[in-house]
Amino acid sequence: MKETEIYLDKDLCKRCGICVELCPKDVFGIDDMGLPFVMHGNLCTKCLFCELHCPDYAIEVMRGKIENNE
Repeated sequence: MKETEIYLDKDLCKRCGICVELCPKDVFGIDDMGLPFVMHGNLCTKCLFCELHCPDYAIEVMRGKIENNE
C-alpha cells in the first residue's frame, strides 16, 4: 500500500495531540518536543479526522486523484 502524504506545519501546531488521539489507525507519534509526526503513513485511510479536527489548521492530508478504470 502506498504511503499517504500528510503535511504537518510545525509552526502552526500547538501540540494539542488531537490528531494523535483521533486517528483510528495510529498513524501519528509524538516526538520529544511534543510535536506530532507521521509514524505509520502507510496505514492512513484518508479519513481526514486529523485534518478536520485540527484547531490550528496544521495538518493537510493529500487526497490525490481518483482513477476511473472504465
